[in-house]
Amino acid sequence: MSSIVTVSTNPYEGQKPGTSGLRKKVKVFMQENYTENFIQSILDANKEALVGSTLVVGGDGRYLVKEVVDKIIKISAGNGVAKLLVGQNGILSTPAVSHIIRKYQTLGGIVLTASHNPGGINNDFGIKFNCSNGGPAPDGTTNDIYRLTTDITEYKIVPDIHCNIDEVGVSRFKVGEGEFVVEVIDSVKDYVEYMKSIFDFPKIKTLLQGSELRKPFKVLIDSMNGVTGPYVRRIFLEELGASMGSVRRVTPLEDFGGAHPDPNLTYAADLVNEVKNGDFDFGAAFDGDGDRNMIIGRKAFFVTPSDSLAVLASQLEHIPYFRSSGVKGFARSMPTAAAVDRVAEALGKEMFQVPTGWKYFGNLMDAGRLSLCGEESFGTGSDHVREKDGLWAALAWLSVLAATGKSVEEMLVAHWQQYGRNYFTRYDYEECPSDPCNEMMQELEKTMTSPGFVGSQHSAAGKSYTVALADNFSYMDPVDRSVAMKQGLRIVFEDGSRIVVRLSGTGSSGATVRLYIDSYEAKDVLGDAQQMLQPLIQVALDISKLQQYTGRDAPTVIT
Repeated sequence: MSSIVTVSTNPYEGQKPGTSGLRKKVKVFMQENYTENFIQSILDANKEALVGSTLVVGGDGRYLVKEVVDKIIKISAGNGVAKLLVGQNGILSTPAVSHIIRKYQTLGGIVLTASHNPGGINNDFGIKFNCSNGGPAPDGTTNDIYRLTTDITEYKIVPDIHCNIDEVGVSRFKVGEGEFVVEVIDSVKDYVEYMKSIFDFPKIKTLLQGSELRKPFKVLIDSMNGVTGPYVRRIFLEELGASMGSVRRVTPLEDFGGAHPDPNLTYAADLVNEVKNGDFDFGAAFDGDGDRNMIIGRKAFFVTPSDSLAVLASQLEHIPYFRSSGVKGFARSMPTAAAVDRVAEALGKEMFQVPTGWKYFGNLMDAGRLSLCGEESFGTGSDHVREKDGLWAALAWLSVLAATGKSVEEMLVAHWQQYGRNYFTRYDYEECPSDPCNEMMQELEKTMTSPGFVGSQHSAAGKSYTVALADNFSYMDPVDRSVAMKQGLRIVFEDGSRIVVRLSGTGSSGATVRLYIDSYEAKDVLGDAQQMLQPLIQVALDISKLQQYTGRDAPTVIT
């Protein structure tokens, strides 16, 4: 029998979860009791339902995951949790965690990831809690967790429990008068079975392998040494019969092979170059924990996340899941270009605009009002889970391409010709000094709310824009009526063009300023995005004085 030990501790400052949990440098989490404090606070925030409950535990394979899984096992045992479902080797993608929570109706899950942030001992780690619906904890829960971290004095642990998470199997431990069970599960089995029920795998397989009527459709799928590697191997190599040359970087590594596991044109440049210079019809990349995706076509034709969402929204009848469940509403985060709005209008579906953070989609899904949603930060997903899902997005695209017989570029051009095009770009200024960035946001909001700003004209490169609306975006959830304030500064012009400025909450240090530029064109749909947007970009830099406050002449990343 194992004994519960109560360990005295002291609070740490700054354990406030952001939009996707607590993210800090690895060495911060390695401080004495730092991780233990946060885990105990997650459990305490759920204490009314904790005793006898089941939790899911897994992560993206980055440095420290296995050590923290061990701590979660021991602290869960000390707090009355009855059972843990743990991914083999500590590996579970974020969308897989969401599915497993929902499939087995658990209390929730603890996900060990810093998502798209770099890994390794000198980089980032993260912990987040997902609720019983499979989605990220809502603001009320994260606020409770943070409050508990500020005055924690002790945590409960069973230090002599030792559990091998490298092998699938069940371990049972006697703790006090009760039994504590750790079931190590196949990391990919449940998720792959679910994907096979959502999509027509035989049809996708025929696309990839070719037929008498069509040559093989060549794909290159890049896991960026993140968590999706085992999932990609199982789906693309074993289920769909693709060759080893169709996948790359499919072994999860603690430091992601020294790469930045963020699927965009900058950090997934290896994939882009290989598709551009090779004989590939389709490319996809996923981030560290598997919830983000980038889609490119032949010769690296880039699909913006905003366009990806809109195209999928217009083609959902090609996916069996939606043929059986029906299509409800659509949603996007506020900074995401409004391309999907026009699809929703054409199809007569509800359309929602929410703050950044996937948790805001969950209530709409649970209420049966939302089928498909996305964020410009390379997140696409549906109501099959309560997280964005990178692999799902790639399979959705392949389903559409198999059904239509078109190339990626042909799909986009046809969509733009029907609906018009939202030219869109995002400039990221990463790890900037926090104080000047906060001052910039305050001064910009003062400018935007000053008398005469609405109606004012701003010009650059021969184009003029008249301000129609300027605000700090707020959102009232139509389901529970909760309100989220100060979600990003937006300036909307009379022609529908938009400038949005936000400080990101997903980094582990400093401030990341994100500048979003969105301009709609009904007819001139085949131009170069950066050229088309250059006048509005200059207006945005002039109004915000962004270069002055950040000290940066150019962004770190352009997408």
